[in-house]
Amino acid sequence: MGRSIIFVYGIAAYVIFLATFLYSIGFVGNILVPKSIDSGVQGPVGVSVAINLALLSIFALQHSVMARPAFKRVWTKIIPKAAERSTYIWMTCAALILIFVFWQPLPTPIWSAAGTFAGTALSALFWVGWLVVLASTFMIDHFDLFGLKQIYANLRTRVATQPEFMKTGLYRLVRHPIMTGFLIAFWATPIMTVGHLLFAVVTTGYIVIAVRHLEETDLIAEIGDDYLAYRRDVPAFVPGFRWGR
Repeated sequence: MGRSIIFVYGIAAYVIFLATFLYSIGFVGNILVPKSIDSGVQGPVGVSVAINLALLSIFALQHSVMARPAFKRVWTKIIPKAAERSTYIWMTCAALILIFVFWQPLPTPIWSAAGTFAGTALSALFWVGWLVVLASTFMIDHFDLFGLKQIYANLRTRVATQPEFMKTGLYRLVRHPIMTGFLIAFWATPIMTVGHLLFAVVTTGYIVIAVRHLEETDLIAEIGDDYLAYRRDVPAFVPGFRWGR
């Protein structure tokens, strides 16, 4: 792959990410999009649950395996290193699109606060969650996270610098504010259906397990004692809540 091709490839990945991110908001919040988490005709419950669990498992496997350093070392022998992050974005978007297309609705309500003050508050909190997700990416290095720094440096025949470990913004309050934002967005809904609850429970379990046993293991190996001290001082997802440090 030539440098210009890698650059275009990376820009396209970022554009697809933006579209997928916006669709994710509509999908989870049942807002505007043609296919959302609760739209469509319900099929057999057992089959629907099995399909939805399979879709979430595909995303979890892709998201976790491709992010591991050992996989990256092998993968970058096949594709250019500058395109590694962009390829990860492409594959993540593909896994999300599978969820959007094939998700099976289970629209039976668990709770409904629509039209009440509590429902309005939950809707507002939903938007706060997505804002936390997006803002948190800029508090570390948004352009590195989504591969833009790498493809630009490669275009200029330079080596992209790795972001430094810093405690800044929301990262002073929690270690994983991006995940905190997702958790807020997934649970804050005025109408919680069976399908939405399944989505929220499974994604929450995945986030907790993946962060604790995969991501933080890699961070400790890379950063060492500084990250261990950070983990002792700062909770994972909820400010002031020390469980699961």
